[in-house]
Amino acid sequence: MTVATPFCTGYIAIIGRPNVGKSTLLNKLLQQKISITSRKAQTTRFRINGILTDQQTQYVFVDTPGFQTQFVNRLNTAMNRVVTQSVQDVDVILFVIEALRFDQRDLAALKILPEKIPVILVINKIDKLADKNRLLPFLKEVGNTFKFADVIPVSAMHKIQLPELLTTIRQYLPENPPLYGEDEVTDRSERFIAGEFIREKLFRLVGDEIPYSTSVVVDQFKQEDGVQKIYATILVEKPNQKAIIIGKKGEKLKQIATQARKDMELLLGEKVYLEVWVKVKSGWADNESVLRNLGYE
Repeated sequence: MTVATPFCTGYIAIIGRPNVGKSTLLNKLLQQKISITSRKAQTTRFRINGILTDQQTQYVFVDTPGFQTQFVNRLNTAMNRVVTQSVQDVDVILFVIEALRFDQRDLAALKILPEKIPVILVINKIDKLADKNRLLPFLKEVGNTFKFADVIPVSAMHKIQLPELLTTIRQYLPENPPLYGEDEVTDRSERFIAGEFIREKLFRLVGDEIPYSTSVVVDQFKQEDGVQKIYATILVEKPNQKAIIIGKKGEKLKQIATQARKDMELLLGEKVYLEVWVKVKSGWADNESVLRNLGYE
């Protein structure tokens, strides 16, 4: 008599300092983009659940902001609070670092991890290693800093060892029925993700010319005449930042909106009309009431 394989469902937090590839890892595991990425630190600001379901398992990945030790304002505090809260109620933690790069920022993130939850060390970007022989001594060095349940080297960008990572994660998930439908990929609304897509293009196209504290508000999200109409506002703190984002004759803002709209059409599977404005709101990143209105806890 064949014993049926039990179905497992659980929450997996993805933790690490900024820019180690947490959001890229989530998107590649899901094979769909729900979490935005850029080279700019703190691109991810909110807790975002990504859902992957196969015949035996439902993985609910919790993507979190990079644990930040450099910036000190209320926005930074709110994002770090998201990280520390996210690791308390999960079944497994993926602690993501870069291959051959481990410093005080990684150690600071390690300190918030609870000992009672299994932590899998995920060493990302192994495709960039010129000398693979350096990896083993690096594994030993990092392994001495924490009692990791498992260690998996991967390349999220090139999907190297991601099936092995999923197999390893499953070993630590409890037997439970699925929490979400098999076609669901995130618990976030399409409106929320639309705003995130605009912020991603903003960071990618403007880069270091604007501070990380720029934000996006989706003012309207409505279906009209078979078209999804989205109206959004980019918040900045200074007039010169507004000028940079708009660009000469509005070209930069048009480029941001065009690229964001294309991503939205892929996500929604329908035609999108998008209008984006830029507004100066001084001191918003240190204003608790404004942060709450923007969805920061």
